[in-house]
Amino acid sequence: MRLLLVEDDPRAARALERGLREEGFAVEVALDGEEGLFRAREGGFDCLILDVMLPKLDGFTLLAEARAAGVTAPAMFLTARDALPDRLRGLEAGGDYLVKPFAFSELVLRLHNLLQRNPPQGPERTVGDLHLDPVRRRVHRQGQRLDLTAQEYALLELLSRNAGHVVTRTRIAEELWEMAFDGDPNLVDAAVRRLRRKVDDPFPDKLIQTRRGVGYLLEAPRG
Repeated sequence: MRLLLVEDDPRAARALERGLREEGFAVEVALDGEEGLFRAREGGFDCLILDVMLPKLDGFTLLAEARAAGVTAPAMFLTARDALPDRLRGLEAGGDYLVKPFAFSELVLRLHNLLQRNPPQGPERTVGDLHLDPVRRRVHRQGQRLDLTAQEYALLELLSRNAGHVVTRTRIAEELWEMAFDGDPNLVDAAVRRLRRKVDDPFPDKLIQTRRGVGYLLEAPRG
């Protein structure tokens, strides 16, 4: 599940990004309204999380221009402005509204509720006999539900979004741990081994493939 977070406070943006990644979301961050609009127009996001008071372009205008450009992803506004006119403006703009300061657990719960009310087009992903439901964050293989941790799910979701294509260790490290990859493969390889124990080891066909020296891909066996 891909989120676009537009927040001009770098410290707040880093904290939210880290927490959302730990919850299994893939997160991209923009620090001003113009950058946020540019990324939103690129598409591929399942939800937009928008601060209202942004430099260059406020959150309400950002969403209006994104909608005019055909962006249909649901949106949530984060703001310290809790006056009724502001809340009504946010709702009229087509977004949910969460007043700062807020509990992170409330943000996560409201995100899940928002995504369930506005599921992405074609949310189900299938690779061989593996099925992912990004809205409910459930994974089944051969009809058996797999119990994955948040990090394991985030890794599998990343591989499934790129099914049939190699995902480099660098990208995995950046998306799962918000860190620059220094060439040591141990962290990523250990995460893949843990995921394989649940996704591949109990089944005859192996879906997670290794491309030595490059990365991994999720692909159904051929033939």
